[in-house]
Amino acid sequence: MKFLLFTLVTRVPDPSTGALPETRQRFRDVVEQARLAEELGYDGFAVGERHEDPFLSAAPPVLLAHLAAVTARVTLFTAVTTLSLLDPVRAFEDYSTLDNLADGRLELIIGKGNGAAQARLYHVTTEDQWDRNREGYELFRRLWDSEEVTWSGRFRPELRAAKALPRPLQARVRIWHGSATSRDSVELAARHGDPLFSANVTNPIEPYSELVRHYRERWAAHGHDPADALVGAGTAGFHVARTSQEARRVFEPIFAARAGLARAHGLPIVFESLEDFLSRSSALVGSPEQVIDKVGRYHEQFGHEVIHLSAERDGRPDAPYRESLELFQSEVAPELRRRIPSRPLAGSAQPTVAESAGSAQLTEVAR
Repeated sequence: MKFLLFTLVTRVPDPSTGALPETRQRFRDVVEQARLAEELGYDGFAVGERHEDPFLSAAPPVLLAHLAAVTARVTLFTAVTTLSLLDPVRAFEDYSTLDNLADGRLELIIGKGNGAAQARLYHVTTEDQWDRNREGYELFRRLWDSEEVTWSGRFRPELRAAKALPRPLQARVRIWHGSATSRDSVELAARHGDPLFSANVTNPIEPYSELVRHYRERWAAHGHDPADALVGAGTAGFHVARTSQEARRVFEPIFAARAGLARAHGLPIVFESLEDFLSRSSALVGSPEQVIDKVGRYHEQFGHEVIHLSAERDGRPDAPYRESLELFQSEVAPELRRRIPSRPLAGSAQPTVAESAGSAQLTEVAR
């Protein structure tokens, strides 16, 4: 199994002090989180994309490019890239540039996005966001795969023998399709033979496991080998301590702050209490043994190989925050890696464009 630390770069009051951090400090926090992820042996670091309060993650390529410069091994993810809002040509240029800067350590998770702000900022609505996401993905993929593209669609001007630069380092970037509640992204992933990343955060397991089952059914229906299907999943909360009592004590103010923030923004409250949240959500809060057991139970439903864990400090002091990340790597991750085999992430086994071209030339010579 592979493990990512994940951030949406939220800017909210500290649960302990009530102080609102400066924007500059939040970005500095993310840089340190990515460095720590690499230092402790996490497999990836993911940055989301949102365009509304209380998030600062509006420009993932910019932030990830900086992280590429301060890390050397960890795979860099978007979680998610909202292709429904972006010009796919510009998105290709940004991420192809990033792929080169990161030495091929890039994977994308795409999605339609959500929230009312995107309609105000980008004039993308619930009526057309799925069509925009699908069209943007298909053009983005063609631009990555081909040096010259002729294309026409609904939402941007047509291309005629267009060449987008720079060319990427990876011959084929892995694109995951983020899925929360709709089957549209599931169908798109299955049709194109791409992996699925289940949000697995807001609700109990049932709707997510149903979508994963549907993905595997559609995957097979499109003629793909069932063994090749690849699934990842999020987690709703994260704190590991030596005892369950200590983990709950640390996480209790985090849960209270999140519930208060949700109510302030008019969001539905799915889990009314900490007990309910720890019992029915995907949160990994407890001792190492409890966390291993819970991931195993979710794996029985999802068959997933990758999970993301929150990188946020959430008001925790330095010591318990770092101890949780260290304890996960020392006692939880090794056992889950042993139990659940997983495929390599970008940067460790993906061929580059040059390598693929060389392989094609050798094949041609052999003929």
